[in-house]
Amino acid sequence: MDYEIFDLGDVTLQSGVTLPSAFLAYKTFGRLNEKKDNVIVYPTAFGDQHVQNEWLIGNGMALDPREYFIIVPNLLGNGLSSSPSNTPPPFDRANFPQVTIYDNVKFQHRLMTEKFGIQKIALVVGWSMGGIQAFQWGASYPDMVERIAPFAGVAKTWPQTYVVLEGMKAPLMAAARFDASKLNQLTSADMRAVGRVYAGWGVSDAFYREELYRELGFDSLADFIVGVWEESFMKMDPHNVLAMLWTGQNADISANPAYNGDFDKALGSIKALACVMPGSTDIFCPADDNEYEAKLMPNAVFNPIESIWGHFAGRGINSADNQFIDDNLKRLLALSTN
Repeated sequence: MDYEIFDLGDVTLQSGVTLPSAFLAYKTFGRLNEKKDNVIVYPTAFGDQHVQNEWLIGNGMALDPREYFIIVPNLLGNGLSSSPSNTPPPFDRANFPQVTIYDNVKFQHRLMTEKFGIQKIALVVGWSMGGIQAFQWGASYPDMVERIAPFAGVAKTWPQTYVVLEGMKAPLMAAARFDASKLNQLTSADMRAVGRVYAGWGVSDAFYREELYRELGFDSLADFIVGVWEESFMKMDPHNVLAMLWTGQNADISANPAYNGDFDKALGSIKALACVMPGSTDIFCPADDNEYEAKLMPNAVFNPIESIWGHFAGRGINSADNQFIDDNLKRLLALSTN
């Protein structure tokens, strides 16, 4: 096991439901300095676990473990933190309670303060649903977070993103004949169709037109769909996926008592220096949504990743996109917050 567990105890979620014996799985890189101010938080995205974040961490990179103490908390529902697949009855599988982004960040805050005694965070960075968590950190703890860098992630689930997630949920609901009582019968084989649905949203039309999948070692479009989309999704537990889809569809940094749904106010309350990096051809989390958000944040720079890799411009696969993200993170970390 290459990660650690932080026991949360019995937690009351935003929904009002108490989840017993909850826990966060997390991995750390580097060492916490004496001042405890060299902290970078890097939450995981939908369907990912901490290992998928490691491409952005390394010597000489912005997230350099020789300089920073980097904490990668796993999203609830991803199979490592409390999830449908590892929670005993009565909250196992389809019975797992609804967990929000706000819940996730609140629990991560407990990890920072209770486990490590951290009161200041130099940077919160994340891709996709990890990006939403970066926004939430900035809105929930504006005096604690010095910088945020969401890439290919929005501050709330706008209609386009909601519809994509609904399309991903539909094959699982269809497999259960849209009967909630049959959801516990779902298996990983039912995830094959979910992967095929997502194939149209993960990258751009230009990616497919220019056959960039060949750079990944696939000789045909059909092989790419099977080898990437089907296989990656079939490794996921369908009940974990349904839980994370709910979290994603209901994400909104203002959906909490601090802002009572006032999204613009939540954005304006983010004091952190921010570099917002959407993928220029992302049709899952469109750049226009991020542009709106960045304009309402007092210290934000809107800097799109010019790439035809769509949402996956932030996935750590394409070297030019990786370099762009790393360069921007270095610039952000070099900025003084005094």
